[in-house]
Amino acid sequence: MIALRPFGRTGHDSSRVIFGAAALGGMRQEKADQVLEVVRAGGINHLDTAAAYGDSELRLAPFLADHRAEVFLATKTGERTGDGARAELERSLTRLGVDHVDLIQLHNLVEPDEFDVAHGPGGAVEALARARDEGLVRHIGVTGHGLRIAERHLSSLERFDFASVLLPYSHVLLRDDAYRASVEQLLEVCAEREVAVQTIKAIARRRWEPEATGPKFAWYEPLPAGDALAHAVAFVLANPQLFLNTSSDATLLTATLAAAQGEPLPPSGTELDADVAAHGMTPLFDGGALERI
Repeated sequence: MIALRPFGRTGHDSSRVIFGAAALGGMRQEKADQVLEVVRAGGINHLDTAAAYGDSELRLAPFLADHRAEVFLATKTGERTGDGARAELERSLTRLGVDHVDLIQLHNLVEPDEFDVAHGPGGAVEALARARDEGLVRHIGVTGHGLRIAERHLSSLERFDFASVLLPYSHVLLRDDAYRASVEQLLEVCAEREVAVQTIKAIARRRWEPEATGPKFAWYEPLPAGDALAHAVAFVLANPQLFLNTSSDATLLTATLAAAQGEPLPPSGTELDADVAAHGMTPLFDGGALERI
């Protein structure tokens, strides 16, 4: 089974692997139900979705009708104003068929102008704090993509006492010295304040190449099932502070769960570098032209 650890100071022991429910966004309900049975059988007790993930919240609703008490339920809002965030939260509750979520997250809060609106008077942070006081949410977090996000999360934590953060984390991304340094600084602050740290893009191979054919279940090309994927999963889980959010490519869910069983041994740097070379792995973000999805 997947190991459990305290999810920051929330009081919940979450599975080290969190189900990224973006995978459900374009699925038929029957297929989504099958995927969620794999999730449940694999010992995952933490589900992460978002208002922007297509029909993901709707696909989760039948599962939650039977298993709500078994899971820590997280969603996200991309709205930056207070009124917008409150309306999107209420819509998410309706779509999920629940009266509260355990975690509401500000989705991809990176750009300075959006940051200022969200944290300012009448902004999303203020509105979500009121929703927490009303019992509609239990905790508030913040997420983001790109190589600027660790520094942005540090700024967010200076402005508000968030319960969790989420950011990209992989061997190939951490070979960027500046990003690694900012991530390490963020992890230190989160450890001191008991802020949960979720990671994304752990099994990313690269952005899709123009000549790539076949189905594309994620906006990036993931690693195939095999040793390199197992090494990528183990690399994240080697740090007990981190949680790994699964890819939106649900075809790799079983392989990810298999790699995460128990306490997987961390791969060596030599193994990870060999995987990068063998699979032509490149960073999804570069702090410049590739910063936005």
